[in-house]
Amino acid sequence: MKFDIEYVEKLAKVLTDNSLTEISMEDGEQAITLRKDVIGVAAAPVAQPLSAQPATAAEPAKRGKALISPMVGTFYSAPSPDAEPFVKVGQTVKEGDVVCIVEAMKLMNEIESEFAGKITEICVSDGQPVEFGQVLMYVE
Repeated sequence: MKFDIEYVEKLAKVLTDNSLTEISMEDGEQAITLRKDVIGVAAAPVAQPLSAQPATAAEPAKRGKALISPMVGTFYSAPSPDAEPFVKVGQTVKEGDVVCIVEAMKLMNEIESEFAGKITEICVSDGQPVEFGQVLMYVE
């Protein structure tokens, strides 16, 4: 069994979907452990109330489904610094469309939309570090 990035992302989704804190897999000479950092989990709820407090006009932009980061890394809105962003607020996306990149361990991981809709808010800035499970953007 080879632990490629897609397999690791699937394990991370199982971890999140089932409210687990750790998954370990071993196959001969290879082993992998995914663990939720309690500090990283606590940081996301703190950020949401702060952004929801300023004005009620900002609250409608929060409607929709959250696209979350499947890993810890650095958020990039475009494939290169001089390129156009993958998506902008107000743009319509289809399920499977690439919406951003999260760089982890020098690997550029394309993040695809899990559902179709309109981008209502992009929650992180280009080059910003992101945590596993952090909301990247909302799609309505």
